[in-house]
Amino acid sequence: MSMRFYIYSIFLLNIISGAGFSQSVSPSLYSDSTLNYVEISGLGSNNSRTPFWIQANQFGTVSRVSPNGSARVGLEHYWALPASQGQRSNWRLGAGVEAVANVNQSNSKILLPQVHATLRYKNWELYVGRKKQWLGLADSTLGTGSYAWSGNAMPIPKIYIGTTQFVSVPLTKGWVSFQGFYSDGAFEKGRPVTSGLKLHQKALYLRIGKANSMVRLYGGFNHQVQWGGKSPYLTSESGKLPGGFSNYVSAVLGKVGGTGEDIIHFDSTSRIGNHLGSIDMGLEIETYSTILSFYRQFVYEDGSLFYMTTISDGLNGFRIRRKNSYGANFEVTEGVAEVLYTKNQGGDVFVIGVGKLRGNDDYFNNQQVRDGWSYYDRTIGTPFIPPTSETIWKYPQYSDNFTSNNRVMVLHLGLKGSLFRKVFWQTKLSYSSNSGTYRGPFADTPTQFSGLIALHTKLNVLGGMILKGSYAADIGDLYPKTYGFSLGLRKDFALGPVFR
Repeated sequence: MSMRFYIYSIFLLNIISGAGFSQSVSPSLYSDSTLNYVEISGLGSNNSRTPFWIQANQFGTVSRVSPNGSARVGLEHYWALPASQGQRSNWRLGAGVEAVANVNQSNSKILLPQVHATLRYKNWELYVGRKKQWLGLADSTLGTGSYAWSGNAMPIPKIYIGTTQFVSVPLTKGWVSFQGFYSDGAFEKGRPVTSGLKLHQKALYLRIGKANSMVRLYGGFNHQVQWGGKSPYLTSESGKLPGGFSNYVSAVLGKVGGTGEDIIHFDSTSRIGNHLGSIDMGLEIETYSTILSFYRQFVYEDGSLFYMTTISDGLNGFRIRRKNSYGANFEVTEGVAEVLYTKNQGGDVFVIGVGKLRGNDDYFNNQQVRDGWSYYDRTIGTPFIPPTSETIWKYPQYSDNFTSNNRVMVLHLGLKGSLFRKVFWQTKLSYSSNSGTYRGPFADTPTQFSGLIALHTKLNVLGGMILKGSYAADIGDLYPKTYGFSLGLRKDFALGPVFR
């Protein structure tokens, strides 16, 4: 992202206004305790693969290998720090850990998707470690997930400072609010190509309209950078990617060029690191009975969006949510419809300095960071741009880059509701058209359907437990035909009193 493009995104914020992190755009209440849980589950299929919608967007915790058994436990707690006598403290100290043990024939392992220590003050928090995070203006439960940060991979450990909800801008009486953060982290050791790779990440979203206004406008941006470390591709003889504080500042600002002895021609004519993200806008209309949400994510990986050559690429979504239940035996309480399109990429030609030819954005691939926008071989962004190692089974592989299929069109429908007022259900239905990449196009255009139906209900056992199950299918030309199921039992509990 060039400095010019960075300024342009800030300019968009002032025009559009912006909003939230994708799970919900309504303010959340913090408490001195959170729900904790233990869970056991198992999954199986007609082959050795786990169906797409059982394992995608699960923070990398559901095995892609079938059959698999899993045990999980999550513990998290926040404590109020001492305050003046007779007053409630605005400070909270918290810690949390979540552990997942997956057992199968080929790759049993223990994962820690959450390990953190957190300090909160009113609507702000500082944490160190791993935390699950939804990012961007999109639906995170029934949708396909945000383009750049979908919840498909394990959380990346980082130092993070930001807001916990929308915060009113002074003197606006709640009519203008913001939510944002700034963070830095580190990628895993043992990546296929790079080593010592670092993450810089930030986001800023604005909202025009109070939390209870009938109409609310949103807009904002998120910005991610992979930088530093080592790579055998397009680096100096030392193999080092540009590092140090001055190059960190360039990565943060999206400036072209860098400083130091490790700078080569590639670095001096491009930005330091691999930049990507989205500029988001949205509209929410709330009535007595429903909340209607419209959102659009414009994607970027270099300056192409500035020249409007990739304006057709992005995520378009509509969500309708009923606020009231009328006790019918069958109810649909929420629906999401989305279209994801990434086939344009500014065309197949890239020429520096020529706006109309700033194409071949090659989403989630990078010629220095050849293992791409990934963490532990999972796509960090939308799971519909998959790693070559995961899904491409009968089509040519695109060199040694991360993904062989980043030119996709996806039609998606998600629904949820209740049955007999006791069983809660949700479904995800996705159809995709896949064209490979510009450098390695597919000979044809394979299509793919992936669907899921999931159910859960409460059992009056041991003070209340949750029984849940799902059935999913992959049918088409991109993945092997797969039918599979999962079944699990979960117990939620609280540690200590909850104060809101």
